[in-house]
Amino acid sequence: MDTFTQNINSVLKASINKSMSYAAYRSLMSELVENKSTTGLDKSENLVGYTALNEQRMKRWDKTLKVSAEDQVKISAFKEDVTWLVLTESWCGDAAHVIPVINKVAELNPNIDLKLVLRDENDELMQLFLTNGGKSIPKLIMIDNLSGEVLNTFGPRPTGATHLIEAYIKEHGGITEELKELLQGWYNKDKGQNTIADLLIVLGVS
Repeated sequence: MDTFTQNINSVLKASINKSMSYAAYRSLMSELVENKSTTGLDKSENLVGYTALNEQRMKRWDKTLKVSAEDQVKISAFKEDVTWLVLTESWCGDAAHVIPVINKVAELNPNIDLKLVLRDENDELMQLFLTNGGKSIPKLIMIDNLSGEVLNTFGPRPTGATHLIEAYIKEHGGITEELKELLQGWYNKDKGQNTIADLLIVLGVS
């Protein structure tokens, strides 16, 4: 094993050791809202507000998200023993829409162990899994529990949302409030189905 691979394995193990379950993350979100706070290094009023909004979004998705019978069969067919290590923060809008879907899929297969870590507390890990040079979240890292090898990644957004943003920026030159509203509308209309489809590809069972 070369030094670079050893370093990645070491960072992954350290992050997993301080990770939390989805239930623990949801409890943390509730506590943050109650205390008018947020995760991350920036405790600004804006991000505190986003955390409160995201708590409501996640609560809604936890209750309403549906996985089709066909997709449930595909998810159950996955036989490898893996950890899904996900980088997130409570203020992240994409995470609020995507992580409940990740959790729902993980719940459908006992071979998938979902663990969450906070981006700003795990910068060494984040630096290994940048998106176009940026610390975009949520970021899912699929790790083989036997070999420690990274098998695949997903994030920060489902493919449809990514295409929406790329097309908008190409036409308008940047991110605006209008784009944020369009993205929110896209997530609400999609109801997590694009994320499920992308996760099936990550698992290799699509």
